[in-house]
Amino acid sequence: MLRDSDPEWQQIDNPDWLQQEGVRGFICAPVTFKGEILGTFVIYLRDYATNEQRAWTPIYANQIGAAIANARAFEEIQRLKAQLEQQNAYLQEEVSEARAFGDLVGQSSALRQSVSQIDLVAPTEASVLILGETGTGKELVAREIHRRSQRKDKPLVRVNCASIPKDLFESEFFGHVRGAFTGAIKDRAGRFEAAQGGTIFLDEIGEVTLEMQSKLLRVLQEKRYERVGDDRTRQADVRIVAATNRDLKKETAAGRFREDLYYRLNVFPIHVVPLRKRMDDIPLLAKHFVELSAKELKCAKPRLTKAGTAKLQNYDWPGNVRELRNVIERAVILARGGSLDFDLPIAAQPPPLPRPAAFAEPRDGVAQALEILTEAEFQRRERDNLVAALTKANWKIKGPDGASELLGVKPTTLISRMKKWGLERPESAGS
Repeated sequence: MLRDSDPEWQQIDNPDWLQQEGVRGFICAPVTFKGEILGTFVIYLRDYATNEQRAWTPIYANQIGAAIANARAFEEIQRLKAQLEQQNAYLQEEVSEARAFGDLVGQSSALRQSVSQIDLVAPTEASVLILGETGTGKELVAREIHRRSQRKDKPLVRVNCASIPKDLFESEFFGHVRGAFTGAIKDRAGRFEAAQGGTIFLDEIGEVTLEMQSKLLRVLQEKRYERVGDDRTRQADVRIVAATNRDLKKETAAGRFREDLYYRLNVFPIHVVPLRKRMDDIPLLAKHFVELSAKELKCAKPRLTKAGTAKLQNYDWPGNVRELRNVIERAVILARGGSLDFDLPIAAQPPPLPRPAAFAEPRDGVAQALEILTEAEFQRRERDNLVAALTKANWKIKGPDGASELLGVKPTTLISRMKKWGLERPESAGS
């Protein structure tokens, strides 16, 4: 099919060429498919056209129209197939990564504040920048923004910017055509194309190179991009949600992050607080992760005791929610359906001990000192504490509401201490 601007058409339209070739006639017919005119089928003849030639020309034109339509349809099918394959891969990755966090579980004021911000910004088309430490659940916030937005029926595609080699950023984001570079053996849709109509989550946005930042800025401003090696401009109907654990203001001041891109992304910032600042949520999170871990690991559901929960709340959680889940998964495996005992790292920083009552209630403005105990008196109080726990549990050693659970120690440890003090179950306690 020739266009008016093609040199071949300009030559055919030249009268001198017609005389040189001895053209005495021609036949033409429109190339159509389902009522759409796709072009014109023209035959130049060195003799006058016959009736038979005139009859066959529209038949050939119709066949050409069907062939063009089929080629276009095949190209579109291949494009959609590639896009669906990309979406499927990204969704599988998203499901896998999402297992590092639970749902929005908790009742703390910090979590309620985050949910309130999500509800405000989700229905809009504003770009969102999620800030917080590693493992706090920034991806979960992005998922909730998408789920509560008008784009919820379209894809949510996650890009872990920290895991992409610098020389592949552009291809990963925007795709490439066959032969664009060594190894590009076929056309490939990028993540922006896979997220068309939906949301793209740029995790660890601070890892993107300065060169790539300028191209992301163009997408934000103009909603356009090109695949690597292709001159066709594509529309980007995509909402951008980004996240980072870096201080982008400092990165901007140091020249490592574009200031204009920062302000385009930072339209609506959401700060996700670390787990150590929402300790009230740990009981609910722990219960949620115990049930989830028992189901996914196909283990017997263990018991989460008050002592175990208190132990979790007394840890500083430098790894945040992700670390909490890992600790619980390990405990679920080891518990074998019994009570959970959490093996927290030695580096755990316990909270400060509560101030003794004698110091909490000063007399005449002067704090009163506690009585110092001798070793024998301290040992006697340890024995009395064991007896109190055993009596409350009716001398039940292990299991729900057992003495070991009340004390927060293993049953074997309790039995060892009972032997140390010669404590035996009294007959009145029953069997």
